[in-house]
Amino acid sequence: MHYLKSIRAPYKALFIFACIALYTVGCSNSYIDEIDHGSGFNYQPGFPELRLAVTGHINDNNSPTIIVSGDIVYGSLVYTKTEDLYSADIYVEIALQKISDEKEDQVVKRLDFEETLEKKSGNIINSQDVYRFERIFEVSPGDYMVKTIVMDKASGKQSVRTLQTSIPDPDDTTSHVTEIRVMAKDSTDSENQSTFHQATTYDLQSSIDSLKFVFQVTNNKAEEPLQLESRLLKFKSDTTIARPMHFMNYTSSSIQYKGLDYDEYEVVQRSTRTLLQPGSVDIEFIFTDLDIGNYRLEVTSNKGEDNELYKARDFSIKSPNYPSLKTPKELARPLYYLMDEDEYEELMAIEDPEKLKKAIDRFWLSNIQNSRIAKNVISLYYQRVEEANKQFSNFKEGWKTDVGMIYILFGPPWYSDSFSDEMVWSYSYNQSDPEKNFLFKQTKLNSKFYPFYNYLLQRNAYYYNIQYQQQERWRIGSILTYNL
Repeated sequence: MHYLKSIRAPYKALFIFACIALYTVGCSNSYIDEIDHGSGFNYQPGFPELRLAVTGHINDNNSPTIIVSGDIVYGSLVYTKTEDLYSADIYVEIALQKISDEKEDQVVKRLDFEETLEKKSGNIINSQDVYRFERIFEVSPGDYMVKTIVMDKASGKQSVRTLQTSIPDPDDTTSHVTEIRVMAKDSTDSENQSTFHQATTYDLQSSIDSLKFVFQVTNNKAEEPLQLESRLLKFKSDTTIARPMHFMNYTSSSIQYKGLDYDEYEVVQRSTRTLLQPGSVDIEFIFTDLDIGNYRLEVTSNKGEDNELYKARDFSIKSPNYPSLKTPKELARPLYYLMDEDEYEELMAIEDPEKLKKAIDRFWLSNIQNSRIAKNVISLYYQRVEEANKQFSNFKEGWKTDVGMIYILFGPPWYSDSFSDEMVWSYSYNQSDPEKNFLFKQTKLNSKFYPFYNYLLQRNAYYYNIQYQQQERWRIGSILTYNL
């Protein structure tokens, strides 16, 4: 039996809003290339989980730098226990390669370091909290490829991430806007309540109450004031839970099919600023308590079509502890796949967190009626929900996608085949068995114009019995011994 090592390529973020309606300039590839879509989780079971952000920046000495910020998930490492102390050893290597160099393998900067992560609590083994690191490199202006390796020294397994970044020449007479750096602050974090940290993924938790966007503008012509306009846009997007397998397919005009509506957005905030002084100017925007949804912060200038400056950063606000589930509301929502409509509506109508938690426990125990089995079933179910979030996240939570629904109910496929806009998941050696093979189709092929995956299950009425039987296996606990 061959399980997938990695089910998909990184589900990077959002689509592309190709035309900026406010401005008279036309759409062009140059605008598209200046939109940062952020990174995905790049989850691979059994390997260290590394989330990475790389940003070009001009420091206080007016020197170009590259900031490499990483998050390593504690629970993705292997720990040894000595008395009451749990520890894991990691090795990190960062290499910077200038893209314009003729030798492709020429590295201009390299840094490696080792860390021992320690906790007294055994909860670290499954913790989704992260160890953060940040390193800053002084470089010459230009385009760079940054390769970061994290190795778990206990397992010998390593994760590799490669990102590109660009840093302008601060002495150039042509004006530039640097990349937009996204900083987040969570006041519920008892250790870092007042500290902003680098956001390393497209997906941000709604528990983050403040987002700070930092970028710089170079303007070395004092006689030419530079006017900048910024807009925070919120796009209309699909936030619904995947409908049952036996329902009708989504129509091409529906938001579920489109994922995001390119033409429909709300301007959350707009501001203008005129820069009179020459040199590099730091600019910050802070937004608080943004609603769940998909956003873009864009910055543009008034220098005319030939010299237009444009930079943008896309991001998404998801559930409070995303991709994990901690609150009763977060734990209740994915039970949609195991309940009938009335049962689910009754559960979600409970507003008191303590009562909701008891109702969730009652759902599992009243069906399974064995606390040990129930504990294992609950653990497996929410493990799959969390893995679906890490693997299939796009404009909505990964567990809400069609691929996430199948993954949660049936687990990883035995085989996965992809071709053109189609993907087939097989849970049988017989790939012609209609009840054990699921066909998904992309609404649009992934590209820089549409840089995310939106696979939709090709639904069929005969899936009713298949889904009902699988729901029952979960509800009575037999899923532990029998799957499909």
